[in-house]
Amino acid sequence: MVKPGDPAKNFSLKDQNDKTFGLYEQSGKHVLLSFHPLAWTDFCAAQMTSLEDNRELLASLNCVPVGISVDSRPCKRAWASSLSIQHTPLLCDFWPHGTVAQKYGLFRDENGFSERANVVVDKNQIVVFVKVYPIHSIPDIQEVIAFIQKLTG
Repeated sequence: MVKPGDPAKNFSLKDQNDKTFGLYEQSGKHVLLSFHPLAWTDFCAAQMTSLEDNRELLASLNCVPVGISVDSRPCKRAWASSLSIQHTPLLCDFWPHGTVAQKYGLFRDENGFSERANVVVDKNQIVVFVKVYPIHSIPDIQEVIAFIQKLTG
């Protein structure tokens, strides 16, 4: 698993709107990679809506939040619509299956999906925060925001 101080592993994935998100293209910005196991579950829905609800605050901290799971683009598109997520990219780590989660050491081989985790990459593409949460829990977005505030302060 990646740890603070590691260089971030670059990747490029499509989001629910078929737009490509490249990590290294975000140079100069902090990025919150919010890994979640699967769409259409209550815990994952709460995790992703917390990103959308805090998007403007995160943007004011020069941070781009993205959700990542192994779900396909059509699945993510329908799910984002059902949750009224309009601005937060929900990235599809669908094929090759779980490649980004594997790069970050967060893929659960026995389940075929990622851990529930938040990873913050700073503006220089260095991992500065990693936290894995129990699968049946909702990550504390305020903890991550407080960390990013200290990072930018």
